[in-house]
Amino acid sequence: MHDSGRDEILGTAYSDHDLVVFLEGAGVADPEAVLDDPLWVEWRGGPAHEFSDA
Repeated sequence: MHDSGRDEILGTAYSDHDLVVFLEGAGVADPEAVLDDPLWVEWRGGPAHEFSDA
């Protein structure tokens, strides 16, 4: 998310559902549609949609 022209980390997702909730909270109208869009989501630590136990 961009706040005043800066990227902002919204939190750590542990599932696609968590990610959808973050994006909804940021005002994204159709968050499931942007899960694979690198302009919206940066996947770190592994492939997209794969979450490790923290």
